Amino acid sequence: MMKSVQFSFLFCCWRAICCSSCELSNITIMVEKRECSFCISINTTWCAGYCYTQDLVYGDSARPNIQKTCTFKELVYETVKVPGCAHHADSLYTYPVATECHCGKCVSESTDCTVRGLGPSYCSFSEIKE
Repeated sequence: MMKSVQFSFLFCCWRAICCSSCELSNITIMVEKRECSFCISINTTWCAGYCYTQDLVYGDSARPNIQKTCTFKELVYETVKVPGCAHHADSLYTYPVATECHCGKCVSESTDCTVRGLGPSYCSFSEIKE
């Protein structure tokens, strides 16, 4: 019985450490500018994976429950030129590229922390350029 409990404990620790795979992932996002009336797809990197977290059984205002999520630790910005823009419009679009990931609190000032967003493949125009 004791070996079974020890094995279960070690297995849970291993899963928490090894299976919390928050890492860089290749994604394709749609970039659009209102003045250009169509979207272009861009290959970039972002963070994806699972982070160990737990819910409290009861609420405790003295100890806030912070859920950790897979998010960027470091990022850079890249710029692309969106073709087909009107002559007076700025055709440059700047987007973030993750270079390092970690499990941490989602910072809503710089990240969309919602559960249901539009998604990286959403385009509000019917014409899509690759």
